[in-house]
Amino acid sequence: MSAPWYRNRPLLLLVVGSQLNTIAFFATLPFLTLYLSDISTLNAATIGGIVGSIALIAAFGGFLGGIVADRVGAFTLIRAGLVVYVATYLALALTSRLALVIGLIVLLGVARVLVEPSMKKLLSLASSGSDGIAFRLRYVTLCLGAVVGPLVGATLYAVNAWLIFVLPVVVYLVYLGFLTANRGRLGALDRGGRRESRDWGHALADRTLLLLIAAGFVIFFVFSQFESIFPLFVKDVRGADAVTYFSVLLAANAALGIVMQFPIAWLARRLPQRTIALIGSAAFAASLLLFSALPLHWAFAAAGVLLWTVGEAALIPLPDIVIHEITPDSRKGTYFGLAELRYLGFFLGPLAGGALLGIGPSLYFAAMAVFAFGGWLLIRTQPSREPAPPGGREATDDADRENAGFELAGKE
Repeated sequence: MSAPWYRNRPLLLLVVGSQLNTIAFFATLPFLTLYLSDISTLNAATIGGIVGSIALIAAFGGFLGGIVADRVGAFTLIRAGLVVYVATYLALALTSRLALVIGLIVLLGVARVLVEPSMKKLLSLASSGSDGIAFRLRYVTLCLGAVVGPLVGATLYAVNAWLIFVLPVVVYLVYLGFLTANRGRLGALDRGGRRESRDWGHALADRTLLLLIAAGFVIFFVFSQFESIFPLFVKDVRGADAVTYFSVLLAANAALGIVMQFPIAWLARRLPQRTIALIGSAAFAASLLLFSALPLHWAFAAAGVLLWTVGEAALIPLPDIVIHEITPDSRKGTYFGLAELRYLGFFLGPLAGGALLGIGPSLYFAAMAVFAFGGWLLIRTQPSREPAPPGGREATDDADRENAGFELAGKE
């Protein structure tokens, strides 16, 4: 039986590293559009496309990053990605030439390709035999980063815009030193695994993984509405008070996300994962309907944020948890890398949501509420598999892999 997560030293080290990563990310990314508008005459669509390229590169390049992580080692690739981050942010702090700034912003997507699949692989390896608590802890670090990062970034931006690039340089140097100091423990996680010559072929042929990616796409497609399109609706309803009003809702969502993860984790140990997915989808749908009633009273939006956070806490970590449970250790990088494709939902969700809101708020909220159940439908239709034994599933026979069954159920 594996030790509790708080006694798992490698896992705690990785969670601390993940927290440093999210603080640096959220202290900079929300202000990149403002920075580009300050140093250029580019229109809003072009600026959005430049900043959005980080997510697009990460989504399409994640598969390659995962394959490389399985070949050369996730720990090695994370450190390489952190070096790219430090060099890129340092260059952004030293130049304001538009062409260079655009190229460097694109390079941030490359660094993300090196770090994200590798970090998820190490988190999965560090928590082998568990119920995937590592990915719920990672979600908590995202919520904390979303609270602390923008506050620090806004303060630095008010002093001087280029300072938002100095903070990530410092944080990623600390992160890099932190990993190097613990290379014995963390590097050992990814040693001794058998490297397979066609990891990518197994991943592309794995129906369970492909359904999980589709489910993740739908989840992020809906999830993206809260921070992209819903604020536009708030602006139409609240007018001049919209920024302050939505900032309060956003802060409440981040704080509740930290608190809500623990009861959801408790439920996840007692209920099948498809039931957790249904709870999350229903919470998203109900919250969208409550948001649509904002013109009637502000309390509907407050109740909507509470339910939205329930859906977020239930659904956002779920695809990673299932991938953690179904994937052999030797393929974890490849599987987590391919799963990065689901982040296309963050790119396409605002486009579709904006078009629907342009037609009418009633259609927008109703359509998104219905679409919210798509993730649950995809998760519940996955083929069953046998649960992996503690330490990972190192299958040796392709026929055995195809016939293996995994019941998407929470562990008692």
